[in-house]
Amino acid sequence: MTKSTLDAEAILKRAAPLTHQQAHEIQPFGHLVRMPIALSEQTCKESVENLNQLLADTMTLRDLYKKHHWQIAGPTFYQLHLLFDKHYDEQNELVDKIAERIQLLGGVSVAMAHDVAETTLIPRAPKGREEAPVQISRLLHAHEIVLKEARAMARRAPKAATTAPMTCSSATSSAATNCRCGLSRSTWSTCH
Repeated sequence: MTKSTLDAEAILKRAAPLTHQQAHEIQPFGHLVRMPIALSEQTCKESVENLNQLLADTMTLRDLYKKHHWQIAGPTFYQLHLLFDKHYDEQNELVDKIAERIQLLGGVSVAMAHDVAETTLIPRAPKGREEAPVQISRLLHAHEIVLKEARAMARRAPKAATTAPMTCSSATSSAATNCRCGLSRSTWSTCH
């Protein structure tokens, strides 16, 4: 073998991906890492729990839009196909914002489909195709669940602020309000 062959083999070996790697979690779900954000640990914990519920429900709503986008049929196919995809994208943006807020608070966000399915308050949709009015009704019901949840979170946040200044009113209320505003636009658009 020549030196250039050995060098190429060494380079290729270093460039090969390391597969089947395993390690312990660096932060278990439900545990916080203290962040320098001037919030009490209890406030962060409550906010992370609330936001993870909101995240699971928003992810479910997002996926419900994509399911209906793929399964829509009938005379309104084209319009609803486009509308459902547009709302999927909007929900996806909300999912990202909520998950990032959880990270900022020192928490771990719910992320995998089976964990979301265990956590969500939104009733599970059937695997099969439903008629368009049923799809829309299911989406509106899911929006109502998430809106009620976000409003309750936003109301609780200022109460926590009275007991500890600079608490979750800035952390949770902002995320809940962002979610409410995005959901309200989607709900209105789905209804009209």
